[in-house]
Amino acid sequence: MTQLDPAAKQETEVPKAPPARARRGFPVDLRLAGLFGVLALIIVIGYITSPNNFLTESNIDTVLRLAAPSGVVAVGMTFVIISGGIDLSVGSVIGLASVWLTTLATQSYGPFVMVVCGLGVGLAAGLVNGILVAYGRMVPFIATLAMYIAASGLAERISKRQTQVVRDQDFLAFFQGSFLGIATLIWIFVLVVVIGWVVLNRTTFGRRTFAVGGNAEATRLAGINVKRHTALVYGTAGLCAGLAAVMLAARTTAGASTHGQFYELDAIAAVVIGGTLLTGGRGTMIGTVIGVLIFTLLNNIFILNNLETDIQKIAKGVIIVIAVLLQFRANRARSTT
Repeated sequence: MTQLDPAAKQETEVPKAPPARARRGFPVDLRLAGLFGVLALIIVIGYITSPNNFLTESNIDTVLRLAAPSGVVAVGMTFVIISGGIDLSVGSVIGLASVWLTTLATQSYGPFVMVVCGLGVGLAAGLVNGILVAYGRMVPFIATLAMYIAASGLAERISKRQTQVVRDQDFLAFFQGSFLGIATLIWIFVLVVVIGWVVLNRTTFGRRTFAVGGNAEATRLAGINVKRHTALVYGTAGLCAGLAAVMLAARTTAGASTHGQFYELDAIAAVVIGGTLLTGGRGTMIGTVIGVLIFTLLNNIFILNNLETDIQKIAKGVIIVIAVLLQFRANRARSTT
């Protein structure tokens, strides 16, 4: 009976995926508790600085409406970053999708076609990013930066750098409406978060996303099509950007190439603040939502207190730096144990 050479046997062994607890990081609950603490502290500060305006029903509704589009983008960005990638194009894709769905030709077919066009543009752009990264072997930073530039230029060309007004009243009536006293945009945000959480934590797609971000080569040896999965992850981010474009067009009653400007930075910042590793392999959807709320509440507090926008940007930058440093320290402590 022939025996395999030990070296050959070792090569045929497929590396086992790390257990769920090790893969997502042991102190998940502690990180989330810390995030909830920061969120609570910001709410207290907001109430102290603006006791008559901050916790009113109208202001809470405004905060959640503003958080909804950026939150939807952050959900898609969570998948991308957990998989070990990055997407710098979502802001420009939002602008392109909003322009496409608000052209006179598109609006003439009704709200359903408008929504489909917005989602389709986002999905197509995301899949192009994924194909360039997975099959073209381009660095995600370069591939999505190219899409950022191309989508921005195409949006300006289609709109001729002019704002396109939404004239379809059915479209506006639905997305500007409410259900059970809560705005439709907020319901959409909640629905996307719930779906994102279920997909990330309870499906094969989510488990593969963690695996690809943790160790792409081991995942490939386990028989998973890493390239196809990577393309689908970027497609998911693009689809979320397309939905955000629909929401922005409804909220502002217009489509413009400037829609979504800096949304990619806000989404990345929210995901990082929420505890998702920039190197991939670990992250939580709940953390991302808290990160979105933290940034939105900070902006709201600054506005209520008539603070300059430059102070807002400085505060955001400081928060991002602190979050990354804490991540680095936690990872170093974990690697030494």
